[in-house]
Amino acid sequence: MGRLMKWVSAVGVVLGVGAAGVASAADLPIKAAPAPVLMYNWTGCYIGANAGGAWDQMRTIRTQIDGFPPTPAFLDYGTENGSGFLGGGQIGCDFQTTNLVFGLQGAFDWGSVNSSHNITALPGFTEKNTLRGVFPVTGRVGYLWTPQFLGYLKLGFAWVDNRNTIYQNGALFETTNFTDPLITAGIGFEYMFTNNWSVFAEANYYWSEAGDQAHDWRNGTGIPLETITERQRIITALVGVNYKFHWDNGPVVAKY
Repeated sequence: MGRLMKWVSAVGVVLGVGAAGVASAADLPIKAAPAPVLMYNWTGCYIGANAGGAWDQMRTIRTQIDGFPPTPAFLDYGTENGSGFLGGGQIGCDFQTTNLVFGLQGAFDWGSVNSSHNITALPGFTEKNTLRGVFPVTGRVGYLWTPQFLGYLKLGFAWVDNRNTIYQNGALFETTNFTDPLITAGIGFEYMFTNNWSVFAEANYYWSEAGDQAHDWRNGTGIPLETITERQRIITALVGVNYKFHWDNGPVVAKY
């Protein structure tokens, strides 16, 4: 009987200590639940705007005379360089797998990048070119250095819109508008500062692999005077912002 009373007393002590512990825990302040971790997912489509500068180089060579005054049929008109503002927008879609992001993008940028020079072979004649628009369609592949920071390369085709004019002693002599296909390659980085918004900066180079493009230059009444081939090189440097529409908000496993 004495041993049973000792066990009852021991159990009572244990229960008493436990109840006191529970009561003390109830008096402690409740800790807030940890904040949810934001998952940055690059899979989805986006639309955005951009602005920056462009550097344009144009070389023109006359290869055929139509109604031009008697001069050699082949004549190097020379090279001119210009720079100016360019701006517009872009739309595209991306797909993320681990640290890699693959995408397709179309852009449309307008500006007024002017360049001019005196034609040494024709005293009194001046040539002016205006780059009015650049419209690239490119694929891109990027690597995520962090969940938010993407470095990428671009490659594709572009159409560039130009207006070229030749003046004689300051008066309009002939002009033409033309749109040429070019190849483009670029490099850039993009930073996603929320799950829907990102900013980017990139540089792009445009050139013609096929060589010169031929066009008819006409006077003010539309009569063709000569055929001129031109070769163009363009560099653009742009910054911009994108808004992303996600079709897959699930987590993407990546290693950084």
